[in-house]
Amino acid sequence: MSDESLHGFPPDYARARADFLAAARNADARLRSFVLPGHRGPDGEELAVDTAYLGPDAPEKLLVAVSGTHGIEGFCGSACQTRVLLGEGIARSAAGPATGVLLIHGLNPYGFAYARRVNEDNIDLNRNFVDHAAPPHSEAYEAVHAALVPADDGTFVPAELVARLTALRGELGPQRLQEAVTRGQYRHRDGLFYGGASPAWGRRVFETIVAEQIAGAAHVGYIDLHTGLGARGVGEPIFRGGEDADARRRAHRWYGDALTASEEGTSSSTPIVGNTATAVAAGVGAATRLTAITLEFGTQPGPEVLVGLCADAWLHRHHPPADAVRSDLKRLIREAFCPDDAEWRRLVLDRAREVFGQAVDGLAEGQ
Repeated sequence: MSDESLHGFPPDYARARADFLAAARNADARLRSFVLPGHRGPDGEELAVDTAYLGPDAPEKLLVAVSGTHGIEGFCGSACQTRVLLGEGIARSAAGPATGVLLIHGLNPYGFAYARRVNEDNIDLNRNFVDHAAPPHSEAYEAVHAALVPADDGTFVPAELVARLTALRGELGPQRLQEAVTRGQYRHRDGLFYGGASPAWGRRVFETIVAEQIAGAAHVGYIDLHTGLGARGVGEPIFRGGEDADARRRAHRWYGDALTASEEGTSSSTPIVGNTATAVAAGVGAATRLTAITLEFGTQPGPEVLVGLCADAWLHRHHPPADAVRSDLKRLIREAFCPDDAEWRRLVLDRAREVFGQAVDGLAEGQ
């Protein structure tokens, strides 16, 4: 494992993957890889979803932690998995005769490698888990798409983008604007938070992992690692479900009063559709107790994050991926989802350590 990754966050996808695999081997984890066909990274590197498992062949209880569902957010999630869960031995300590730990690394490897939130087809993977024969329609997004993704002549003027977004924010208010932008939309392939027209490769891989490595456990503690919403450096556990009647109360017992819920209006996240927890719930069935959260780390104020997303969308509409990833404009989305700030990174790892500990304790107590 490199000193740079050990003491901070990985500088790129290739290093993140190499360090994760090395840490997993050092922990004697069982590894599995799913290679993305037809695509390579900016330097020709292989792109893959990797899983590392510690524990018995058929665990009764299972802790699952996922990084990189939103590509670029994998810098943070990978650091949490590699340094905290594997490097500090938490995963090895949590695994036992009846308990397993499954780490899913780089669920969207293309976005991770090219510093994008979306995948190789501009799909937001965390909006892709829907019935594409009858996808949910977001009328609210229709009203903001033109401002977010304007028809232009290939020039990017940051001041004009900020002016458009400021006008939208003034017209709709911050809450309604966030809901319109982020809920998920299925009609504009070049738009933001596009959920796709069919199951993405990453979704198919994830459903395979759920069926073959998660289903069968009696109790699953699920944590999907994300960045970009909430107060800077704060790790917010957002309830994402479980089909049994006690799931919400159980999650509160694990994570305390910090637990929020989008549907209750207590979260930095407004309600979304088609997220990974949906696939876990469907794949494990009602007989499994599922305690699912998103662990969301705040970075910048919402308007600045949105500017970064719009700038990145423009960049990749007008430039080949290999050029876009090296553009100076990438600094906007990097700062929006993985700030180059030692104090922020320290807060993230401290909070991840705390939340992983709460999940391990919750599973062990069987509550």
